[in-house]
Amino acid sequence: MADGAGTILRETLRIRLRALGFDAVRFARAEPAFGDGLNAWLSDGNQADMTWLERGAAKRGDPALVLPGVRTIIMLGVNYGMADKPAEATPRWARYAQYSDYHDTIAAALVEAGAVLEEVGGIGPADHRHYVDTGPVLERGWAARAGLGFTGKNAMLISREFGNWLFLACVLTRLDLPPDAPLPGKPPEATGTHAGQLCGKCTRCIDACPTKAFTAPGVIDARLCVSYQTIENKGIIPRELRAGIGNRIYGCDTCLEVCPWNRFAQASREILVTARPEIARLSLAEVLELTPASFAVIFKKTAVKRVKLAGLLRNACIVAGNIGASECVEALAELAATGVPLVRAHAVWALARLGQRERLQALFSAETDSAVLAEYAAENLCAGADMSARAVIS
Repeated sequence: MADGAGTILRETLRIRLRALGFDAVRFARAEPAFGDGLNAWLSDGNQADMTWLERGAAKRGDPALVLPGVRTIIMLGVNYGMADKPAEATPRWARYAQYSDYHDTIAAALVEAGAVLEEVGGIGPADHRHYVDTGPVLERGWAARAGLGFTGKNAMLISREFGNWLFLACVLTRLDLPPDAPLPGKPPEATGTHAGQLCGKCTRCIDACPTKAFTAPGVIDARLCVSYQTIENKGIIPRELRAGIGNRIYGCDTCLEVCPWNRFAQASREILVTARPEIARLSLAEVLELTPASFAVIFKKTAVKRVKLAGLLRNACIVAGNIGASECVEALAELAATGVPLVRAHAVWALARLGQRERLQALFSAETDSAVLAEYAAENLCAGADMSARAVIS
């Protein structure tokens, strides 16, 4: 496509896509661009048990393996900044969890975006493909390549217009459109290995990480990350990481919140996302008393539903133990007695933090699950007991 006609088409698309509710619309040339950074990150085991990252590694490095004949990647950003800084409430929820699930709301707009491409660009349905955080695409790398922002030392996409608060989505298309330029600085890298060209000497995000999950600027070990442990990890949270979770019940925004670039952040227009302020108003006691029915109602159409009730109760137990929530002792005792093993194990830990040793010793006699018994053993609450007939602590 001739440069002039391509530029006109690109700018027409930019206007039309912004009208759908996307706050940022940028274009990048689709070509293998990120070197071996992702494979190096994976080989170090930083992905924990997120095996889908390994399975899709080749496609993430070459968009032509996702859409043969792809020429352009359209990077889209949706601002989820808040008018006011979230209150320092307990429990604390990641900011994005206080909105309707962006996977659902943005996906609907991406379908409309595809229709716009077909109308304006004269292509067919097979000539484009879209994703919102669900496909084998390195969204942050392509966003940096398109100049939507830059990869910071916190490994996040940082926008000079919206700070750290952007949901990213993309459309791969066979349309050949002129690319936007990246921001000045080093070439953007997929994993953040050479990140921080616009961070200068600032290391606030690295210094503030409560579990020291950064192994280098822009490189996160998911195994140490609060967001991974409270969302992606479906099992027992390692004991050595629990104190660092603090009062964070779902995700962690610390490395985003401390970033100085947030001085440019703006409140969301809420065209493609809807605020759910009732989530942040939940008390810890209310969370610990959730039932399957109430969980389904309160967290319907939110990202929180991903962890399921057991995962959320697990996280709430850790928060209760960390903050010394004595008002939650009865709820914790109920969970330690009747919850599923995942929840019982963390309720035992929380009750031990709250000094409820006598209550735990009474509960111990009925326990048979090895993971829960391991928590009792770690707290020296089963000394002298013969557990061989019930379970073996590994």
